[in-house]
Amino acid sequence: MTPAPVYPPAPAVSSSALTGSALRGLAALCPALEARFAEPGSRTPQGWADGAELAGSPAFLDALLAAETLRTEHRHGRTPRPDVAASRALHDYLWTVGLLMSGPWCLERRVPRLRPRDVRVSLTTGAFSVVPGGFACLPGDPAAGLPGVRVLPHEEALRTELRSGFAGHVRPLLTAIAPRVRRGPRALWGMAGDDLVSGVWYLGRMLGEEERGVRAASELLPGPVAPFPGGADFRRLAGREGRTYPTRTRTGCCLYYTIRPAEACGTCPRTGDTERLGRLENDASG
Repeated sequence: MTPAPVYPPAPAVSSSALTGSALRGLAALCPALEARFAEPGSRTPQGWADGAELAGSPAFLDALLAAETLRTEHRHGRTPRPDVAASRALHDYLWTVGLLMSGPWCLERRVPRLRPRDVRVSLTTGAFSVVPGGFACLPGDPAAGLPGVRVLPHEEALRTELRSGFAGHVRPLLTAIAPRVRRGPRALWGMAGDDLVSGVWYLGRMLGEEERGVRAASELLPGPVAPFPGGADFRRLAGREGRTYPTRTRTGCCLYYTIRPAEACGTCPRTGDTERLGRLENDASG
């Protein structure tokens, strides 16, 4: 998560090839990012659906949520409520798309253009596949003159592009899945903002630069920015020997606590600061 990108020599390749290379590099850095990559113009495989199809077809959404229910039963020996299965599937989608869009921004100051039809999900395994496209960048980027590249004047414009691009991508799915998760727009957009912030924070940890990840996430969502109802809102927990740890409390809940009640997420509103600090110090010592 570098403060200023270091660009390679001026490219002689397409913008989609550059985006694909950036996303593959991102996936190599992030073990939790389970995504592969498809060629532009390729067809969605049998048994998969893209983001537009999930939002537009109840049958595709039903299949995805049924598979999420089966995976939860297999992994945890517990059948989730329908709204919990829907929330978990939505969380996976939001987190993955958020990281796919924010990762290149963190690493290269390039914001990929990912339309709903560019992101595909397996209706059996929940795995993701991405069709790379163009991107937005800053004027100093050597790829600025390539077709499919949008040049923005400054850093805040690039952050605005990331927020609006992510919101535009997920909005149709949030509308379609709202009756399944049984939550209103504020809670759903809270989940979306949480997962956008979470991806940036996670990438910082994977790079060994957690504090820069926290700063980047805080600059991306410094407070409520429509349609997101809350900001990154990081705070510090004081531990032993004067050490402090960053934490935040999610605006929207992914409902994981209903599956593993004793293991609520570290940023869940149900997880108190004493429990959070204990986990963080155990992780640090381990």
